[in-house]
Amino acid sequence: MQPSLTAGGSRRLLKRLRDLMAGGGSGQERLNQVVRIIAADLVAEVCSIYIMRAGEVLELFATQGLKQEAVHKTRLAVGEGIVGDIAAHARSLALADAQSHPNFAYRPETGEEIYHSLMGVPILRGGRVLGVLVIQNRTFREYDEEEVETVQTIAMVLAELIAGSDLITPEDTMRADLALAPARLDGLRLNEGIAIGRAVLHQPRVSIRQMVADNPEVELKRLDDALTSMHSAIDDMLAASELAESGEHREILESYRMFAEDRGWLSRISEAIRSGLTAEAAVQRVQDDTRVRMSQITDPYLRERLSDLEDLANRLLRHLTGARTAARADLPDDAILVARTMGPAELLDYDRAKVKAVLLEEGSPTAHVAIVARALNVPMVGRVKNVLTRIEALDPVIVDGDHAQVLLRPSDDVREAFTAAIEVRAKRQASIAALRDLPAVTRDGVELSLFLNAGLLIDLAYLEETGAAGVGLYRTELPFMLRSTFPDVATQTEFYRKVLTRAAGKPVVFRTLDIGGDKLLPFLAESEEENPAMGWRAIRIALDRPMLLRHQLRALLRAAAGTRLDVMFPMVAEVAEFDAARALLDAEIARCRRRSEALPSTVRVGTMLEVPALFWQLKTLLRRVDFISVGTNDLMQFLFASDRGNPRLADRYDVLSPPALSFLRELVQVCGRAKVDLTLCGEMGSRTLEAMALIAIGFRRLSMPATAIGPVKAMARSLTLGPVRDYLTGLCDRPEHSLRESLRAFARDHDVAI
Repeated sequence: MQPSLTAGGSRRLLKRLRDLMAGGGSGQERLNQVVRIIAADLVAEVCSIYIMRAGEVLELFATQGLKQEAVHKTRLAVGEGIVGDIAAHARSLALADAQSHPNFAYRPETGEEIYHSLMGVPILRGGRVLGVLVIQNRTFREYDEEEVETVQTIAMVLAELIAGSDLITPEDTMRADLALAPARLDGLRLNEGIAIGRAVLHQPRVSIRQMVADNPEVELKRLDDALTSMHSAIDDMLAASELAESGEHREILESYRMFAEDRGWLSRISEAIRSGLTAEAAVQRVQDDTRVRMSQITDPYLRERLSDLEDLANRLLRHLTGARTAARADLPDDAILVARTMGPAELLDYDRAKVKAVLLEEGSPTAHVAIVARALNVPMVGRVKNVLTRIEALDPVIVDGDHAQVLLRPSDDVREAFTAAIEVRAKRQASIAALRDLPAVTRDGVELSLFLNAGLLIDLAYLEETGAAGVGLYRTELPFMLRSTFPDVATQTEFYRKVLTRAAGKPVVFRTLDIGGDKLLPFLAESEEENPAMGWRAIRIALDRPMLLRHQLRALLRAAAGTRLDVMFPMVAEVAEFDAARALLDAEIARCRRRSEALPSTVRVGTMLEVPALFWQLKTLLRRVDFISVGTNDLMQFLFASDRGNPRLADRYDVLSPPALSFLRELVQVCGRAKVDLTLCGEMGSRTLEAMALIAIGFRRLSMPATAIGPVKAMARSLTLGPVRDYLTGLCDRPEHSLRESLRAFARDHDVAI
């Protein structure tokens, strides 16, 4: 085994490379010198550099040790061979016997068959693989961790040489022409709304001019000064008046502040400085390493935290270099921010009066930046594939958050159509707002109760704006998904008390933790399941982890002391499960009494009806519950054995079909005879046509997102119940796939506002 480099030797090598990069000559000439220097210093018989070319192909650009005729001739597809595998996964490999590796691909023109050991590291810049740096030896050499880290640092220096040279060919002219054409891109709705404006490219990456440090102590002092400056700036942001009020958006920024003081993150940066990098290069090195590690993680919560970490790294780089971002430039008054990803603080850097919408290549509804965008009422569309390669600065853009689409460089007629749509939307919102204080009642006097679905404190502001009767479904799991650790009883109590305070006396139905399936908590270990929607989730987890449920119930009882508490359990499949959950609640009530703690004035207990099996136990169940809430999202997928997340099945079954409506109508009748409150809180109730059908079969309580309350109320106030009830009764026994078009025709003929 060959001796590894010392820290001093590593710094000397980096300085030699720095001097070489600063010298003259073409990029190819400098690469040829680089491989000779690296091979000599690392005591390697081969050093090769592969660079990514168009079409996801790695081309051998320079080598010391392999046959020179292989340069620019040997090519490997991403994923092909060991080099291709390194590029595909953006991870380093150190192999004592490379030829025994299953991905080894022999290229006779290179003459590498005599070399056994191999170490390869990806050449990364901004999360993108630019190439692969490889060293090889004849012997079965075990490369140690320090040598791998040294080569990773060298690869980072090479990334700047490659990116700033003539080695990478420019983009195809056809692609450039494509970028100027009008285009429509689809994405994922992160916040609703429509905006028209001009693209502002959010480019947080800072160009690093010097990679190698002369004096590590000076760089450590620069890092410390930059951290102090950054912490002060974040504190100023938290003190901003518009963020002073407590809520998830503030809690997110406070947790972001804690990220900025993470010792593990800071120690890795300090170690990189001591290896010979400047403070800026060390931050970039740690950022690239973190991005690669987290890109392998499938857990959506943990992947979303990558945005926060990248935000911090970019922010720290700006404090080190004094660089400005687009947020500090002269923004147009109609700015549409465009980014690959964005942290919550990065959005707040911008003038909120000028930001009309945000587009992201990544993102999800539970990402911190999406929650802040909702707090600021900024339309946002995420997962817009390749938007950064299709758009230029100041391009005209239309963002349709309602339908999760983006129109780039729209024609005048399209722009005029959306301008008219914005005006119509504003007028409709004004007319709906005028209904806020009017009752939800049909034209023939049937009274309805419209409730709000909520899951975050910021949602509760809509209670007053919409005139909702209360919160029919409060999803308690969403705040848990924003945290890295399980909140204790005191923290939960404070949170639920805030919910009840903001509800200002209106009823709030708290659903206990509905976790599992597609809602994973970062602090709850879960095994992989073939069918998570029908697996270990919701009440099943709660009964298997009773203290988790007991702590939540304890917090709810304390928060509701002296007032009304409504609790319901999710995903109940049999009465025995409800009884077991109710027993835990009763145990917590008894505990409060033993400790002479104040109790709620009233405790109402119910269950979600999402599993069809529970329908055939209603006679027994109705004697035990105070209310039932129908979760149609899960109920319908189980009723039709149809995965609601599968796009191939999206139109396969319809909630407005005879079997679905007949099932729901019988449920209404059974609950009505037992005089048990029945509410529907799934997506079905939030659409006006479906809501009309639900009212016709007997539902009088619907819970929905805030944006649906106005339109559903307007529909109800235009509806005469008798005719639609009689009409639908005659349809429910028919064999049609869907009654949708028949109901739509009825609404049109009877002037129902759908």
